[in-house]
Amino acid sequence: MRAYGFTAVGGPENETFLDVPVPTPGAGELLVRVRAAGVNPGDWRLREGAYGTAGPAVLGREVAGTVTAVGPEVTGFAVGDEVFGGCPGMVGGWAEQALVTASFAAHRPEAVTPEAAAVLPVAAGTAYDVLENLALPAGATLLVNGAGGGVGIPITQLARARGLKVVGVASPAKHDLVAGFGAIPVAYGEGVLDRVRAAAPDGVDAVFDLVGGDALSTVATLVADRSALLSVADRPLAHELGGRTVERDRSTAVLEKLADLVAAGRLDPYVTQVRPVDEAGEALAEVQEGHVVGKIVLVPNPSGAQA
Repeated sequence: MRAYGFTAVGGPENETFLDVPVPTPGAGELLVRVRAAGVNPGDWRLREGAYGTAGPAVLGREVAGTVTAVGPEVTGFAVGDEVFGGCPGMVGGWAEQALVTASFAAHRPEAVTPEAAAVLPVAAGTAYDVLENLALPAGATLLVNGAGGGVGIPITQLARARGLKVVGVASPAKHDLVAGFGAIPVAYGEGVLDRVRAAAPDGVDAVFDLVGGDALSTVATLVADRSALLSVADRPLAHELGGRTVERDRSTAVLEKLADLVAAGRLDPYVTQVRPVDEAGEALAEVQEGHVVGKIVLVPNPSGAQA
């Protein structure tokens, strides 16, 4: 079958369409005919070897689609089910068919489109887990460093639904977007601490970082209790500053909760681009450049179309 991935660790020059066999689902796995697949920063990081990958490998960490085969030791799913979930290891979802980990999969409600469901496992799932890790009470203030990105948008919505006040650090171009989802936007750069203190005069109870580097070091000073500092952008620095790594709950239960929120209109996955899989390379380049607003989804090419 046709899939998009990379031949060796490195840059975009190693990306290409691959001819790979249809995978066989192992224990605890589903085989899914892909209807939509998310694009994430983790995809280019995988290509660059961040997770110990040597290549070749198929990209794509999350999909929605139709179950075509069920592996051993799987219960609750059957051929023909419409599902969404996370892809295991290096058998990615930018393909005609993909493996999905059954324990991190859920049935897709009719009210949730494949495109919306396909972007829930990684970004929205991370956002949900961050809030579970922090366990902030209603009325507390959360600073989101990078509020205009793929994880920043869902965590703002989920935090507001829990009764939290959100201050979102974002580029000025994204301030209207951040405010539209219920956060108080402030700009990056010199003077950011003063701007945050003006937005949250009673202080910040927790910081969630999606930027890393100097931007993380700066906002970390806002919380005296560094156990309330979490980062997914710069884990080594977060640990050095006394913060924590996000503990992920990659489970069916979490995905079901997220899908229910989408179906109820309380969570907008904010898919802003739906592109044919033939444009996978261009889509990943946009994500790596860091200027994408919202989420990009890849869908199968129109019938008969190929690059």
